[in-house]
Amino acid sequence: MPDQLDFDRGKRPRTVLQGWYGHPFHPVLITVPIGAWVASLVFDVLAIFAEDPSGFLLGAQVLIAIGIVGAVLAAVVGVLDYSVIPARSKAKRMGLLHGVLNSVALVVFAIGWFVRSNAGHDEVSVAAVVISLVGIALVGVSGFLGGELAYHFGIRVAAEKDQAEGVAQR
Repeated sequence: MPDQLDFDRGKRPRTVLQGWYGHPFHPVLITVPIGAWVASLVFDVLAIFAEDPSGFLLGAQVLIAIGIVGAVLAAVVGVLDYSVIPARSKAKRMGLLHGVLNSVALVVFAIGWFVRSNAGHDEVSVAAVVISLVGIALVGVSGFLGGELAYHFGIRVAAEKDQAEGVAQR
């Protein structure tokens, strides 16, 4: 079982790529793929009601590509954050599941991008929309786990002592 010193080490970055103490980059970077993928779904819905859906469908495909690039960058930093979680802890197991779900979501969106490429931009592809919905669901579950890692386990969050000192200062 990891001791408190292991968990305190887990709050500190190993490299500047992770951000600095108490300010991890991973939570900032994940906003890119999540925002792009949710926006792509909004474009799909707009395309359903548009007289000419081609612009919305092309936009959705571009947003998915942006999300894929952003997800790869977030994954690199996420792996670095994962590396500081104490071994054989519940947080380590949850972090692994979080990473696996995000990796599956990334593959799902990549498949969706290829489906959209082959379908063209003349009409809405039901398969592409369903694939995006599956990807969004995976990201939602994984995001819940990521929130647990940060807010419940305090992974890469400043130590409680430092938080208390900051709140107490006037």
